[in-house]
Amino acid sequence: MTRTLTISVILAIATTAPAMADEPNLPPLVVQPGAQLVVDEHLDALNRCDWDRLMAQYPPEVEIHLPDGVVIKGREEVGKLFTGFCKSRSDGGLRGLVFTTEHTFTVDGTLNVQWRAEADFLAEPYRGSDAYVTKDGLMYAQVTTFNGSDLKFKE
Repeated sequence: MTRTLTISVILAIATTAPAMADEPNLPPLVVQPGAQLVVDEHLDALNRCDWDRLMAQYPPEVEIHLPDGVVIKGREEVGKLFTGFCKSRSDGGLRGLVFTTEHTFTVDGTLNVQWRAEADFLAEPYRGSDAYVTKDGLMYAQVTTFNGSDLKFKE
């Protein structure tokens, strides 16, 4: 469903993103009435690069587990990650990347999603998987196979 960049690109974006004082304030949490709706909201917000909607679903203790053992912890750090992701291609981001669900397997409040990502700037679709751990209508954790270094960009 929704997901996300090269480890080095992710880390570069996260560390070079403006300080939270220069970014919009974190929005209030918006609880969804079910695990599938949490994931649906996440993917739609990600595909639109709607930072406020993305951040409205992450509680303070959120963790995003990326390839190679990289873990992003807390709302502010996740906010920095998505600030970088939602930049235009020319600014090093991936705005315009669209994730489409190909298969979902649900276990309790965890949705396991195989997805396809496409964009005008990609030479070919990119496929991966995420596990979304939801609780009480919020996104508490995400484990993703997304690795931006595997994206094949058009020349």
